[in-house]
Formats: sequence, C-alpha cells, structure tokens
Amino acid sequence: MTKSRYFGLAVIVAVLLVLPQFLQNGFHYDLVIRMAINAVIVLGLNLLIGFAGQISLGHAGFIGIGAYASAILTSHFNWHPLAAMAAGAAAAGLLAALVARPIFKLKGHYLAMATLGLGFILAIAMKNEGAYTGGPDGMPVVPMTVAGWEIAGEKAWYWVMALVLSISVWASLNLIDSPFGRALRALHGSEVASQVVGVDVVRYKVAIFVLSAVFASIMGSVTAHYVGFVTPNVADFFHSIELVTMVVIGGMASVYGSVVGAVLLTALPQALATFEGWETVAFGAILMLSMIFLPKGLVPTLAAKLGRSE
Repeated sequence: MTKSRYFGLAVIVAVLLVLPQFLQNGFHYDLVIRMAINAVIVLGLNLLIGFAGQISLGHAGFIGIGAYASAILTSHFNWHPLAAMAAGAAAAGLLAALVARPIFKLKGHYLAMATLGLGFILAIAMKNEGAYTGGPDGMPVVPMTVAGWEIAGEKAWYWVMALVLSISVWASLNLIDSPFGRALRALHGSEVASQVVGVDVVRYKVAIFVLSAVFASIMGSVTAHYVGFVTPNVADFFHSIELVTMVVIGGMASVYGSVVGAVLLTALPQALATFEGWETVAFGAILMLSMIFLPKGLVPTLAAKLGRSE
C-alpha cells in the first residue's frame, strides 16, 4: 500500500474522530451513521463492479437477507444478534456462490438482467412470506448486544460505525494491493489475457461476488438492529440502483470514491428537500451533469486533474 493511500485512510479516521464536535442533534448523527453503512456496502460493491468489472443490479437483495436473518432469528428463534448476523452473512455468501457460476457466464446486458432478476426474486420472497417477515408491513428487530453491552443511541452507533468503516477501508486497500486484487484488475482489463497468464477467471468472479454479498448482508443486519425495524423496501430495485449510482458517482475502481459517493448520495436528498416537489428533478440534473463532466467519477477525475493517484 502506498503512503498516499495511508494518508487517505488517516484523513478518514481524523474526520471520524473530529466530526462529533460538529453534530448538533440526533438527526445529524443518524445521517452520518447511514452514510457509513452505505459506504461499507458500496466498498464491497465497487470491488465487484469497479475492480472486477462485473455488474450487479440486485445487490440490495443481499442486504435484505442480512436484515431479515437478524430480524427472524432473534425474534422468532431467540438467537443472539451476532450469531444471527453471522448466519445471514453465511446465507448470503452461499446463495451468491450458488448463483455466481451460471450468472457470470453471461456478458453485458444479459448479466445485468440476470442480477436484476435475482434481486427481484429476493425482494418478492421477503414481501410475500408474511408468517416470518411480516409481509409488506415489515417486522421489529431486537437491539444489538455485544458481550452483554446493548448498543443504544446515536452516539454509540456512531462510534461503532466509525470503527467498522475505518476497518473496511483499510481492508479494501490491502485487498486491491494483494495478488487477489491484482487478479481482479487483470480480469477487468481482459478475461482472455488473464486466462493466458494463469488467472482462474471463474474462481475470482465467484469469490468477489461472494465477498461483496457478505459485505452487503452484514450491513443489512447492522441496519436492521440500528433502526429497530425492517421492511421489504430494504431489498427493492431502487435501493440496488442507488448503490450502483454511488459507485459510479464516487468513482469506479476507487476505494475513496466509494466513500465519497456514499456520503454525497446519502446527504443529497436531504439537501434537496428545500426544493419542495422538485427534489427528483434536481437530483437527476446533478447526476446527469456529474456523468457529463466527471465521467470517471468524482475522486478519479479530481485526482487526475491534480496529477495524483487516488
């Protein structure tokens, strides 16, 4: 890992340490916590889309698996929250491993449609299974406890998510600098060339899809325990598109772009609320202008203009 990347991680940690001094109420804490949750999900999704070059338009389905695993196992079967979270992550990883091989035989828009269909299937299952999930109305989730300590209140959740985000950024940076990360970048550039030099393309595609699904599932569980309630909306199509947009706006194949994209697109709807009915128009215009003038994403474009690496 280069010194510049260590510097970027240090900046994130410093901001997280100082930020509570500027958060004035519970709403501000809630917004920052949601930014951090989205950032961790987008980090995993960017490893799949940005670094490996594989699209996923149904990724919110894995978030739903984690959220409902935590809700169902803790409420109906009295599992410990951490055990339920681990079970959800294992279920999401297993499902991703099972569907990855047939899905990733497809290319282009066929691949996009396949992942989109997977997301729709998961969302419909969560909405229709009323006995355990509460159907469209959703269901409550018990508080998160760790070693007998109940995580309650925005300040406690802020520090938990600050730690999780810092570790996730550090892990992502190390991953992309590892032989595994170099293999991902190679198959993104050319699958044929990657095979020629000995990269097992299928195995790496499956592995990164599973890893990104586990990222999403864990954050789904975290979201469920933080909010205290879960509905099928957590797994819907629009949530998946929102996550992909965060990847694109921040910058594909950019770890810090993932964080910036998640922060901006989580905060933007709140900032546009003053437009009173024109929020969607303003939001679309901003995204369109971003794609025109920042085609590679915000962080890579600014880094290139400054003559620096990410």
